[in-house]
Amino acid sequence: MDKISIIVPCFNEEDVVSMFYQETTKQLHRIPDIDYELLFINDGSKDHTASVLKELAEKDSHCFYFTFSRNFGKEAAMFAGLEKATGDYVVIMDADLQHPPRLLPDMYHACKYEGYDCAAGKRVDRTGEGRLRNFLSHSFYKVIQKLTKMDMDDGAGDFRMMSRQMVDAILELKEYNRYMKGLFSFVGFDTKWIEFHNVQRAAGNSKWNFSKLFAYAMEGMFSFSTAPIVWIGNIGTAIMFLSILMTLFGLLVHVTSMFHLVCLILFLSGLQMLFVAILGQYTTKDYMESKQRPIYIVKETSKNLS
Repeated sequence: MDKISIIVPCFNEEDVVSMFYQETTKQLHRIPDIDYELLFINDGSKDHTASVLKELAEKDSHCFYFTFSRNFGKEAAMFAGLEKATGDYVVIMDADLQHPPRLLPDMYHACKYEGYDCAAGKRVDRTGEGRLRNFLSHSFYKVIQKLTKMDMDDGAGDFRMMSRQMVDAILELKEYNRYMKGLFSFVGFDTKWIEFHNVQRAAGNSKWNFSKLFAYAMEGMFSFSTAPIVWIGNIGTAIMFLSILMTLFGLLVHVTSMFHLVCLILFLSGLQMLFVAILGQYTTKDYMESKQRPIYIVKETSKNLS
């Protein structure tokens, strides 16, 4: 009998966790001859999410929770779930029901009977999201695909069922700075994409504002591409030749405008600061990796870890 592990990162999801549990278990019961476990990763929630998860674990032996000592982020929560999961097939889902549980039987069929290592949900639209956010998200995935040369299409998220072999391959990647969409693509394996339309949150509010989305986008870019460093070299070389040409031009035409000189200095200073910031991103990531800090810290759990 196969076992399916459902990993559910939770951050301030008290309004929706119970609904998620009811809908997901209903769909799991549609799959014949399987066992399952629901692993709720409480990522330092400040509301009553922990209390709700304790109640679920007490009434259903299939439910387990892991509460972090603080908020470590969704990437850490997903990694923790992958480490704790014991199933033959492992699923990552959001608690807000924007990842439709009704797709679980189709995902299992694809992995079990169609020979795929992974069955992943792919949103075909962003109905209900603002135009600006839609445009920025679509543009980001276009850019990052060109930079990384990996398959990270717009609409391809974390919602997926993976074989034990694929999960073990991901767990071998121990880096502190994690970008799971990139890691899914990096390890490879055959993936079947199952399309679905975007749905609104069942309850509560989204935890992703523009600043968090921008930071997440930068995390993905700097984690999986060295293209910005190459750009620095190319632009630096171009500036060097431009300065030589300007010097030769200055020798031929007497230019004494202080305003133009100040503008040039400001431009080059700003450009230099930008380059330093980009290099700093890579240096900081290397610095954090060298510390070898734990990706997460579990404060409380309902599962016997022995």
